Amino acid sequence: MERVMKLKTRRSVVGWFFVLPATLLIFGFYFYPIVKAFILSFQTGVGVNLKFAGLFNYKRLLADNLFKKSLGNVFIYLVIQVPIMLMLALILAQLLNDQNLKFRGFFRTALFLPCATSLVSYAIIFRAMFALDGFVNAILMNLNLITRPINWIGHPWAARLLIVIALTWRWTGYNMVFFLAGLQNIDDSIYEAALIDGANGLTRFFKITIPLLRPIILLTAIMSTNGTLQLFDEPMNLTNGGPANATLSVSQYIYRLSFQYSPRFGYAAAISFVIFALVAILALIQMKVGDTR
Repeated sequence: MERVMKLKTRRSVVGWFFVLPATLLIFGFYFYPIVKAFILSFQTGVGVNLKFAGLFNYKRLLADNLFKKSLGNVFIYLVIQVPIMLMLALILAQLLNDQNLKFRGFFRTALFLPCATSLVSYAIIFRAMFALDGFVNAILMNLNLITRPINWIGHPWAARLLIVIALTWRWTGYNMVFFLAGLQNIDDSIYEAALIDGANGLTRFFKITIPLLRPIILLTAIMSTNGTLQLFDEPMNLTNGGPANATLSVSQYIYRLSFQYSPRFGYAAAISFVIFALVAILALIQMKVGDTR
């Protein structure tokens, strides 16, 4: 018995020996900055000249029109882009799960490739494609869908639509992989039984596929919500928040407060924790809605 205990103790020590370095790194680079940022959110001042100000930064949010505008922008992306992206990802996953489809590997790779593409590279290409004399306007004019070029980057709603298109192009394939993994875990005998009972393709999709994929749909919805509320890359590289802050995201506003304007680190930290709270609340709502128990 004593020998067994020594062996268990030795294994525990060896296990902690391997886990401890990663634990210290996670604490030092993740949890410690979160705590420091939370303390910082109650301080005010310029640069490093900070002093305790209580809830001043959080009260300031209520009167900050630029913060409200940036928050409204990300909610526009959330309401429009996320449902479109997830529906496209689910439909594409269903199509590419067909065993009889030729070149399935090629199509899967092609659809997943955008999320592995360099952000700067694809931002430059998108800006060129959606320029006044770009490829997209040329195609639309040749098809007689428009009479004059659309100023995609200079018009507020056109710029928002450009962000939506870019996000959908980049992340649809990423979410498709999750749905594909879920579809491959569904037993084919379930579909065969439904087929024998006379269920058509649409009925099988809505009555079998979607209910069995509910945990994956919930996971992708939470991740997409989290990513959209923290959106930074596309508005920064495609439109730089313009025109007139029409595409400004909250993360980009935090970046400006910290590094472009006179540094207001305390106020920026307060905004960060508001976004953290919104992400947590929306994730909780999605889990409650999606939890069949």
